[in-house]
Amino acid sequence: MSKETAEAIKKARKIVIKIGSNTLAKEDGTINTEFMSNFANQCKQLIKEGKQIILVSSGAQVAGVSTTKEWARKKDVHYRQALCAIGQVELMHQWRKAFQKQELHIGQLLLTKDDFKNEHRSLNIRNTLFTLVDEGLVPIINENDSVSFDEIKIGDNDNLSALTAILWSADLLILFSDIDGIYTDNPKTNKNAQLIEKVESIPELRNSITIGEANSFGTGGIETKIQAAEKVTEYGIEMLLANGGKENSLISLLEENSKGTLFRGC
Repeated sequence: MSKETAEAIKKARKIVIKIGSNTLAKEDGTINTEFMSNFANQCKQLIKEGKQIILVSSGAQVAGVSTTKEWARKKDVHYRQALCAIGQVELMHQWRKAFQKQELHIGQLLLTKDDFKNEHRSLNIRNTLFTLVDEGLVPIINENDSVSFDEIKIGDNDNLSALTAILWSADLLILFSDIDGIYTDNPKTNKNAQLIEKVESIPELRNSITIGEANSFGTGGIETKIQAAEKVTEYGIEMLLANGGKENSLISLLEENSKGTLFRGC
């Protein structure tokens, strides 16, 4: 299956890549700048091969904690949103530095559910994405967490990246998380859980696995990743779920040295 995974990346020209909070966070909850620098290098390698990349990056709260450590334990929603406002600046600063080393510029888009529902706004998003990518820049998208509330909040970047992939007419969506893919059960608690490397029917998948809760830093979980797959495969876009914490995670998939779960034709 790693061969099919590699082929999915090789044949795709337009790729949306989502980086989860757990992938961006170090064990102490602060932002992993070494990972960001390495990942920008991997993106550059794909871009040199003629691929276009849009990055959906979580991590505003993580970056906020890195900047304002005394707020780390505050749970009040106003502090959480304030942390995102602080952290988004730091997050983009670190991504800018990482891509600058590769002689690439970035552009930022902060979005909410309303932006995708409104036809005029969604057209503007699409046009901005095409312009940035066509000019050789890397758009970096996140939810506008500092102003979002329940009515306009997407709630997780798995679904945000799926909506982005659909709007941009991507060929492939890659979700990088802290797990290798979809398992029959939680591999952290069940050593007999088996990795499912290919999914061609999401209804059958739902009937055959146990879906757990969201993890420590992230807002999603397996459920939101399946929801993302449901969205994009309906439009003929393949989706790959893989472990972003592995060394050279993106290139490793391309070179058949790493596994994941590939959703196609669901």
